[in-house]
Amino acid sequence: MNVSDPLGDMLTRIRNAQLRGMSKVVTPASKLRARVLDVLQSEGYIRGYAEIEKDGHKNLEIELKYYEGSPVISEIKRVSKPGRRVYSSVSDIPLVRNGLGISILSTSKGVMSDNVARNENVGGEVLCRVF
Repeated sequence: MNVSDPLGDMLTRIRNAQLRGMSKVVTPASKLRARVLDVLQSEGYIRGYAEIEKDGHKNLEIELKYYEGSPVISEIKRVSKPGRRVYSSVSDIPLVRNGLGISILSTSKGVMSDNVARNENVGGEVLCRVF
C-alpha cells in the first residue's frame, strides 16, 4: 500500500489503537518515524518501541502508555502536511496547552521537541502536536 503521508499514517494508527484500548500497534519503519517515536518516548507519551521484521519488511512495534485506564496521549495532531508545510522560527514556536503539551519539530539538528529546540536555538518544520 502506498501512503502519501507516512508520519500522518503512524499518528492515525496510534490514535486508533488508543481508541480500541490496544497495548501495542505496528507501523512500517522509517528513520523519521523512529526519530518522532524517540521524542515521544523521551517525553513520556509512549512506553517504547522496537524494530521488528515481518514478511521481509521492517516494522516498528509501539508500546502505548496508559494511566489509570486512559491513554496518556489525549490528542495527537499532524500540523505540517504534504500539501501545506508549516515552518516556525525559534521565536515563533507556539506553546501547546500553555506548556502542558509538546510540538515535535524537524530541525537542522534533528527531530526534537519544542523545549529542546528553544534551548538549542533552532527552528524548523512543525511536524505534530501532542498533549
